[in-house]
Amino acid sequence: MGQNYIAGAWRKGISEIANINPSDTSDIIGHFAQASASDLEDAIVAAKQAQIIWAQTGIEARYNALMAIGTELMARAEELGTLLAREEGKPLAEGKGEVYRAGQFFTYYAAETLRQLGENADSVRPNIEIDVRREAVGVVAIISPWNFPTATAVWKIAPALAFGNAVIWKPANLVPASAVALTEIIARQDLPAGLFNLVMGSGSEIGDALTRHSGIDAITFTGSLDVGRTIAAAAAPNLTKLQMEMGSKNPLIVMDDCDMDLAVACASGGAFGGTGQKCTASSRLIVHDKIYDEFAEKLVAAAQSIKVGHALEEGVTMGPAVSETQLHSNQKYLQIAKDDGGEVLWGGHLIDQPTTGFYMAPAVIAGLGNDATVNREEMFGPMTCLIKASSYEQALHIANDTEFGLTAGIMTSSLARANHFRRNAKTGVVMVNLPTAGTDYHVPFGGRGASSHGVREQGRAAVEFYTTVKTAYVGLPSAMPD
Repeated sequence: MGQNYIAGAWRKGISEIANINPSDTSDIIGHFAQASASDLEDAIVAAKQAQIIWAQTGIEARYNALMAIGTELMARAEELGTLLAREEGKPLAEGKGEVYRAGQFFTYYAAETLRQLGENADSVRPNIEIDVRREAVGVVAIISPWNFPTATAVWKIAPALAFGNAVIWKPANLVPASAVALTEIIARQDLPAGLFNLVMGSGSEIGDALTRHSGIDAITFTGSLDVGRTIAAAAAPNLTKLQMEMGSKNPLIVMDDCDMDLAVACASGGAFGGTGQKCTASSRLIVHDKIYDEFAEKLVAAAQSIKVGHALEEGVTMGPAVSETQLHSNQKYLQIAKDDGGEVLWGGHLIDQPTTGFYMAPAVIAGLGNDATVNREEMFGPMTCLIKASSYEQALHIANDTEFGLTAGIMTSSLARANHFRRNAKTGVVMVNLPTAGTDYHVPFGGRGASSHGVREQGRAAVEFYTTVKTAYVGLPSAMPD
């Protein structure tokens, strides 16, 4: 049974859950412990003590620990990527790539530990110097999602440790095996006992208690908008520092001067990659009416060419939904689209496979305006909606007409139009002639509106969340030295 890791020791829980392979529901990956309220309390107490030690530890020791973690993740990408694909359902190649990328996150932030440059200034008053430094924020609660169980967790864990913080990590209950595997690697490093804690449990119990706890200095969360709002309300009485990445409704504009084959490839990959279970997925395809019919026909053909199947099967390019609950949600949105007068051009049907799993065909939906439910709410499945636009100006207006603002893209051969879109898309990330999904780890990531709250993640921008600024004034002797 997979156990929690608390105060430097593995610990059984008060109960356990079965981890089911979404590609084959007869395959039980293992049983994993659920933490109690007292387990969480012990973790927070230990983290507070360990963080003081870690913050005073030399930066080279931090560098060595993070480099060792990252190197091991990259070396074991095939093994751990297979485990990830087995429990989450993404194709094997994507699972391996995610683990390798997680290793790169750690090595990147290992290097950041050595880039501890402060600022200094002269005071406006005589004989006073000013020193500005960054210090660890303290104990950081990390609540990570199931869709990128290793990568998203790591892009929070690595900077938290690099900048001198302690970590309480609550992963999604759908993907505990990847969490335990990562924790085993971290636990082998020479870290103060209690610096890193894995506390598994439900959001309604462990997650809620974690976000309400006065011993937590900062909370970083990736998940749905509804849960994000709940966390914000829970953390407010303690004035806990927050960073949250939440929902999205990403548009991809396809103009009449685009490279058609490239546009179809970017739209298909952006919409259906990872079974559409990405916050950066292209869920609204805003297509110029002059090429709408041709684009729709080619997108349907691209969707039909996707091989849906068991995540570990060779040649599979789209795995199952992560769970029965998610599959039911996907089917619910397809029915809503139909009830609102939309047409499913192709897909959305359940698929029989040699193994029992949560399989459905990718769906292309047409005939609905931007005000339709499926174009307002995040569906988080392999479904995308076509929306007609008669001009670039109308397409841009539709793209920005949403409460979300994570990513947006445009397919065009016009440099002027691309630059205008880059400046006027109301999102945190903009893509030109690229899928809306797919970002780098060394630059800031985040959105606007209801997509994000707080400062950006990733790259050097992460220092803003994981540290606090201290300004020190130093009075100098007024007399000149002998």
